[in-house]
Amino acid sequence: MSMIFGVFSALFSVVNPLGAIPIFLSLTHDNSDKERNQQALKACIYAACILIAFLLSGTYILNFFGITIEGMKIAGGFIIMRTGYNLLSATYRRGKAINERVEEEAVEKEDISFSPLAMPMLSGPGSISLLISMGMETNTWAHYGYIIISILLLAGVTYVILRSSPLLFKLLGQGGISAMSRIMGFIVMTIGIQFIINGIMPLLKELVK
Repeated sequence: MSMIFGVFSALFSVVNPLGAIPIFLSLTHDNSDKERNQQALKACIYAACILIAFLLSGTYILNFFGITIEGMKIAGGFIIMRTGYNLLSATYRRGKAINERVEEEAVEKEDISFSPLAMPMLSGPGSISLLISMGMETNTWAHYGYIIISILLLAGVTYVILRSSPLLFKLLGQGGISAMSRIMGFIVMTIGIQFIINGIMPLLKELVK
């Protein structure tokens, strides 16, 4: 349970579904409640599938390109730090690769559940790099199972948040959501810094030897 909770907490901070509420509402403002809920459900299913796919295949991808776990941790740490900085500076859209052009394109699409909702909003570079790093350090199928349970739990919680987004936006307001995003941003930045430290320390030990 401790591992599931730890992975879930890290993923929840990086994905930050609360910060996605304003974007989700703006992209689905012309939809009915039923259509909005369907988009949210499909987006969360897609996001879970994407994250699980990278978790299971990340090691093979990195081995193919000859990338070490230390290199992945350092690069992933910088990506996660950048995500945290964008949350702290209230530039959530930039951190999730959501700009005006993407939003205009999304408004014209009937189905936005895969893009941009599932990717890059819910399963972006930060969460993917985090899971690839976890996958490279996982040696047993039981641990993979715990991480997958955490991903599915995150998808379920994210669906509840997106489904309740109109109510949550009324309760929290833009100010409350921004404050929550800044808190998440601080946590995400510390995760990124820890990843960089974990990647650099083995290299420093090798240099000392």
